[in-house]
Amino acid sequence: MKTAICLLCSVLSLYVFAQEAPNAEQIIGGAKMVASLQQADLEGNMTRGRDKVPVALFLRNHDIQFQYYENKAWQKFHLRMKDDVCDLFEMINNKESKFPINKLATPIAGTDLSYEDLAMRFFYWKKPILLGAERVGVHNCWKIRLNNPGQGGAYQVMYVWVHQKYGAFMKIEGFNRQGQILKRFEVTDVMNIGKNAEGVEIYTLKQMNVSTMNPANSRAVSQTKLIFNQPALVAPKGPR
Repeated sequence: MKTAICLLCSVLSLYVFAQEAPNAEQIIGGAKMVASLQQADLEGNMTRGRDKVPVALFLRNHDIQFQYYENKAWQKFHLRMKDDVCDLFEMINNKESKFPINKLATPIAGTDLSYEDLAMRFFYWKKPILLGAERVGVHNCWKIRLNNPGQGGAYQVMYVWVHQKYGAFMKIEGFNRQGQILKRFEVTDVMNIGKNAEGVEIYTLKQMNVSTMNPANSRAVSQTKLIFNQPALVAPKGPR
């Protein structure tokens, strides 16, 4: 199963462009994993220390599907997207059941990624807010705020930095209901996976570092690297 993800480095100074800024929903829509997965499936590994967990992400019909390999078996999940809701399901004995909300923040296979992290379900929270423009390292990005509509999980607010040229998300920070940072996602490398139907180059995540933060002092306490291989373009496929 295959799904995807895209982010980058550290924050510098905030500034607002004089020209008219694009719509926040358009920016987030272009940065969602579905935009990349329409072009290619993604396979890679979640690596923490010496431990390596294979992972795969892909798009089938209207579902983003992801898997990770643990205990000699692929654990399978579907992110089902509709106009007004985005639900996560797990596959157990080839039967689909809704994923428990109280498990969304559970770490996957001892890594720093939780189920809601790998699913990137917060990209589907409604009414994103464009805060302006901000540099992430040397990259010009749009900074967007996403508020949890009350569907569970660890995060109340997510801040997403989206590359102004490539449309890929470069950095994400997640905060709890007390305004404390819980997780930081930083893209350190991106890759070109081809062009969309309009001939526009598509970039997606190659490597992202996911850091678990100490809410008391905002310092990283552990980190997992999510690294994807260069994919081959995929032909249309049926459900898996």
